[in-house]
Amino acid sequence: AEAADKLGLMHYMEFLMLFTAAEYVPPTSDENVTVRDTEFSNVPVRLFLPRKPSDGLRRAVLYFHGGGWCLGHAGMQSYDRLTRWTSNRLNAVVVSVNYRLAPQHRFPAQFEDVYTVTKFFLQSSVLAQYGVDPNRVCVAGDSAGGNLAAAVAQKLLEDPEVETKLKAQALIYPALQTLDLNLPSYRDNADKTLLSRSLMVRFWSEYFTSDPSLRAAMAANRHVPVESSHLFQFVNWSNLLPAELKEHHVYSGPAYGSSELAQRYPGFLDVRAAPLLASDARLRRLPRTFLLTCQHDVLRDDGVMYARRLRAAGVPVTHHHAKDAFHGAILFISGPAELAVGHRLLNSYTEWLRENL
Repeated sequence: AEAADKLGLMHYMEFLMLFTAAEYVPPTSDENVTVRDTEFSNVPVRLFLPRKPSDGLRRAVLYFHGGGWCLGHAGMQSYDRLTRWTSNRLNAVVVSVNYRLAPQHRFPAQFEDVYTVTKFFLQSSVLAQYGVDPNRVCVAGDSAGGNLAAAVAQKLLEDPEVETKLKAQALIYPALQTLDLNLPSYRDNADKTLLSRSLMVRFWSEYFTSDPSLRAAMAANRHVPVESSHLFQFVNWSNLLPAELKEHHVYSGPAYGSSELAQRYPGFLDVRAAPLLASDARLRRLPRTFLLTCQHDVLRDDGVMYARRLRAAGVPVTHHHAKDAFHGAILFISGPAELAVGHRLLNSYTEWLRENL
């Protein structure tokens, strides 16, 4: 991907997209679930409708796939399997959203797509059409999808047009903040294969622009202007991380960057892109939350800090921290070890939904 990009043959992310495209599977129904690709408010979705009888109205999960806002598809075999499993285990309607991707589409296009689908689905007439209980709807997602789910849950709080309230949010190793890309988890896992620090920095910067100056500033952790210094209180890991995750790391405070970058690309300071920047007053209105973090993951500390802040705001939080897992583990079943870890994480996620949704 790096070579293709430097030679001008293909954009880095477009090259990686070839691999996700190769994993595409068509919508295929089985004895338990009817699956079809359709559109909700002009946004493509993969819809999973359970065939098993129900004693009453069903649960529903709106799921947003990961892929750094640049990659992924609801029709990838791994996501089709995850959402099919969820629908089957919970006897729930599952809506898996195919939002627009960078580099063709920048922030806030990805957020706008998932929010549009969520708002459409939460209409009483649509819920009734699919036999969904308006008191049992959840948003969920992994990685960049967890970012989008957290942002959607926050935005719904202030939308007077939406009467249905979310019952829950489930965030699987989510990316939640753009300010400090040198957290202990970024340092400890900088060279991990599946999601290195450099790749996460590239994902973040591509979400907003292909301008290499933003990526360079983010890589140096010098992209936040001094006039936004008040936001660092929300991501101060010296206060928000437990001692065992700080270990030998010393908090040195922020190094400020160019005001010009923030003026050109204000998205990286937008709470819709960085839900951890939300005020405590906003957080305390959020629904009950499931948060999965993995020890061997650059995004580990984002989730840990969000769990800490949500609990402090009075939100019921179940934080499952997998000490033996890595970013993306819930999707990986390529070998015996990964199969055991992936299934354990998938079970913890669906069992929590069963009990709380």
